Amino acid sequence: MNRKIDVEALCHEKGLRITEQRRVIAQVLSDSTDHPDVEELHRRSAAIDPGISIATVYRTVRLFEEAGILDRHDFGDGRARYEAAPESHHDHLIDVETGNVIEFVDPELEQLQKQIAEKLGFRLVDHRMELYGVALDRKS
Repeated sequence: MNRKIDVEALCHEKGLRITEQRRVIAQVLSDSTDHPDVEELHRRSAAIDPGISIATVYRTVRLFEEAGILDRHDFGDGRARYEAAPESHHDHLIDVETGNVIEFVDPELEQLQKQIAEKLGFRLVDHRMELYGVALDRKS
């Protein structure tokens, strides 16, 4: 599921002031097809603008997260990882050996989750699913 989300446009929609360094970080996030952590965002941003400090990346990520522009994930590797807040729901499958993250949507699974919530007396309003696995075709 590769989707391109314009993080800078989301900043404008939320009324955030966009400095040049925030613009670079927003572009790096928009171009990301993975779920980078702050250190990786800094590496990519500093490659474009060497004046961007890791502290600036931390502050910007926190600001974007508080504004609902970024989602933070913990995929069990001890690092907070980020993605632009998706326009539509998706789940994650994490390869525990490589750290690769695969995004997926399964309408049957979504319906089953809704049914389970209803059976337990709830109306599902949101959820996040992360599956952890090892590729079957990998030699051990």
